[in-house]
Amino acid sequence: MSIGLVSPQKLSFAEPLVLQSGARIANYDLMVETYGRLNADKSNAVLICHALNASHHVAGHSVDKPGDVGWWDNMVGPGKPVDTNRFFVIGINNLGSCFGSTGPMSINPETGKPYGASFPVVTVEDWVNAQARVIDHFGIKTLAAVMGGSLGGMQATAWGMLYPERVRNCVVIASTPKLSAQNIAFNEVARSAILSDPDFHGGDYYAHQVVPRRGLRVARMIGHITYLSDDDMAEKFGRELRRAEGDSKEYNFNFDVEFEVESYLRYQGEKFADYFDANTYLLITRALDYFDPAKSCDDDLSAAFKNVHAKFLVVSFTTDWRFSPQRSREIVKALLDNKLDVSYAEIDAPHGHDAFLLEDPRYHGVVRAYFDQIFQKVGS
Repeated sequence: MSIGLVSPQKLSFAEPLVLQSGARIANYDLMVETYGRLNADKSNAVLICHALNASHHVAGHSVDKPGDVGWWDNMVGPGKPVDTNRFFVIGINNLGSCFGSTGPMSINPETGKPYGASFPVVTVEDWVNAQARVIDHFGIKTLAAVMGGSLGGMQATAWGMLYPERVRNCVVIASTPKLSAQNIAFNEVARSAILSDPDFHGGDYYAHQVVPRRGLRVARMIGHITYLSDDDMAEKFGRELRRAEGDSKEYNFNFDVEFEVESYLRYQGEKFADYFDANTYLLITRALDYFDPAKSCDDDLSAAFKNVHAKFLVVSFTTDWRFSPQRSREIVKALLDNKLDVSYAEIDAPHGHDAFLLEDPRYHGVVRAYFDQIFQKVGS
């Protein structure tokens, strides 16, 4: 069952937020959606943290765009693993994003122009600190759970570290304690595609009334390759050719789309360029690169978890080569080193990194069982 039509709300914060870079940002907005009802003692709140290109619109159908279904609608809703008949679920669009929260597209009150490339660098920790103010807005002292996949899982992990008294459970899915050099390299190639687009104009493309579409398309194509497994791509596309009936030519000399997988990647790139902001892409991929909670502990991940109190559910997928199960096991080991309560599930799924967004019954069963346990302690 779907939540149905949902409406976002814009929360405004006048108090400056001091960022890890030392910069300060004041009078900023965060877009928020909520589902379900907050119980009397406000103990049933679940925060969902979004990944790179998602937003506050986690579930249901947007009232502004009824066909726009939330990015995790198969996970969140009445009777679903995160059951909105039981929990008050909060989705927040992060600072620096491009879906209504203050970001590079927003007007800088000091200049009267869009921030563009001058928007300050943000980190996962900055997002968590901003999210904590949203939780304060609802009068919630302690979250029943913080949950996220991929970059959202990094935020869930950071919640356990930064606000140990304010979260009882962290659900970390298809995530990692830090990016590998290979992952940083993929992000750099994607950023270079944007930066080298003639329409980027040093990040000031708003004033030129253009969009660096070519760079965004390539960035998305690079990213999308890393989200799918080799087996999944082979099953979906193989080496199928796209040719008109009766076309018997052996070679394509003009480099138009020839294979089905090329068509798919170009479609994904075009779609992405229609709705995502290039400056935001640069910011968010940098936040991914910078996340490394063990860095301040002499690269000792176990030490980074020393103040954590929350219970953890960690989930990985066997064919996820971007954030492999090995990286999830590093998180599990660090938690166990601190004698924390942790459950771990490694799901044998063929879909690669994107598996965390899909409706695998084993995966959803694990999450459902975990939230059933949370609800037994929260009650109604």
